[in-house]
Amino acid sequence: MVISYPEFKARADAVRAQITAACARAGRNPEDVQILAVTKTHPAAAADYAARYGLRAVGENRVQEAVEKQPLCAEKIRWELIGHLQSNKAKLAAAHFDRVQSVDSAKLLKLLDRSAGELGKVLGVLLQINAGNDPAKFGAEPADAPLLLDAALACPHLRIDGFMTIAPLGATPAETAAHAVRTFENLRTIRDDLAATTGTPLRELSMGMSGDLEAAILAGSTQVRVGTALYGAR
Repeated sequence: MVISYPEFKARADAVRAQITAACARAGRNPEDVQILAVTKTHPAAAADYAARYGLRAVGENRVQEAVEKQPLCAEKIRWELIGHLQSNKAKLAAAHFDRVQSVDSAKLLKLLDRSAGELGKVLGVLLQINAGNDPAKFGAEPADAPLLLDAALACPHLRIDGFMTIAPLGATPAETAAHAVRTFENLRTIRDDLAATTGTPLRELSMGMSGDLEAAILAGSTQVRVGTALYGAR
């Protein structure tokens, strides 16, 4: 990361303006859409920039990278895991993250629940659904979402906040945009149906990144995961 804090602030202001404009189109309150600053591959100062700006959380893709950065951060901020979580890292993830977004199996739910219980904490999770039916992406299949939610609700040491997804890329920008709209609307429908049938709020929809956040917000995203637009290309 080579940008200064003033440059980061200007970038963050621009992202907020994008969110505000998208919310105006959707008839939504911009306060209902959180920016998750994606700090993967950036130094600990990236998390400090986010905290200094007033963001509530940062997202990391790898457990070990976050573990190494956290002691170097001067500012307090929440840490969320957004990358694929291997079973053998579940205990470490439960200890070092405030929320794990990439939960896509009953096995992983059980491991995180047991680890959180041993730590005496309640761990926030999002269920990752492959709402775009992309074979290159992790996440439970949409048809399996009800069973995955049932398994999650049976875990006493987990707080089920909602769902997460990643839209597929297309061969052209137009195709990528179409995939994003379809994916985000599909996840919103899955969430709405399961919230209605289970009586669980499932408020969070973590969907949308630097290139497709407008489509995500129009579809109901409550958190956009932004890295490049805040810190520049890696």
